[in-house]
Amino acid sequence: MTAPLTDVRGRTFAGDPPSRRIISLVPSQTELLADLGLGDAVVGITRFCVHPTDWKRQKAIVGGTKQVNVEKIRALAPDLILANREENTAEMVAALDTIAPVFVTDVRDLAGALAMIRAVGRLTGRAEQAEALALRIEAGFIFPPFPPLRAAYLIWRDPYMTVGHDTFIHDMMHRAGLVNVFGDRARYPTVTVDELLDRRPSVVLLSSEPYPFGQRHRDELQALLPGAVVRLIDGELCSWYGSRLLLTPAYLCDLRCNLARPGLFSGPY
Repeated sequence: MTAPLTDVRGRTFAGDPPSRRIISLVPSQTELLADLGLGDAVVGITRFCVHPTDWKRQKAIVGGTKQVNVEKIRALAPDLILANREENTAEMVAALDTIAPVFVTDVRDLAGALAMIRAVGRLTGRAEQAEALALRIEAGFIFPPFPPLRAAYLIWRDPYMTVGHDTFIHDMMHRAGLVNVFGDRARYPTVTVDELLDRRPSVVLLSSEPYPFGQRHRDELQALLPGAVVRLIDGELCSWYGSRLLLTPAYLCDLRCNLARPGLFSGPY
């Protein structure tokens, strides 16, 4: 007999029978559900669930990732709600616990993402498809190591915010040979331009989400950090931990190839 699944809170889920009315409060997991062929089973998503693009017209929008319409969710009569410790609030999850089982994940690295994919597959009756997907993703990350390159990854502006060692983005940086110059910090600390200068990154990456950095912001920061290469980067391909990870290895390899030029400092942290 297959052992029951346990979420990050220690709650157990049998996964049998599989869930057939699902609400996803996590954009990357919404895309995963679609790629597992669960279009008919998903009844509600958030307004930030932008993939697949047609689902926002087809599915009930229950709110954002931080605030949802609890009564709307209740009316949808779900038998499974997917949530994430980082994306959704504890208060929200507690309210939803009274409606349906809430499977809460906390994905901080590739191994955690693969485990989450397999768990969602079991919960939804798509274990074989999820296993095949996880193996494809895992195989994609097998590539020769890159020389270390000091980097800072910014996710917000006014104030600038970066990523610490206990985040999924940090793990993606590590796999691309990018040494996180703020890897001694936790979660999403605020940083100043002076701190960026002091850490001497060779590359500063400006994410497309959650703050929508653009060319104007790149030019502004490049002027303040003349010793670094400032680049815009696709945040979805660095922070989404569902099926979009199929695309991430090629993106990271292409990024590193484009950053391979003389003069970039690649010494130890």
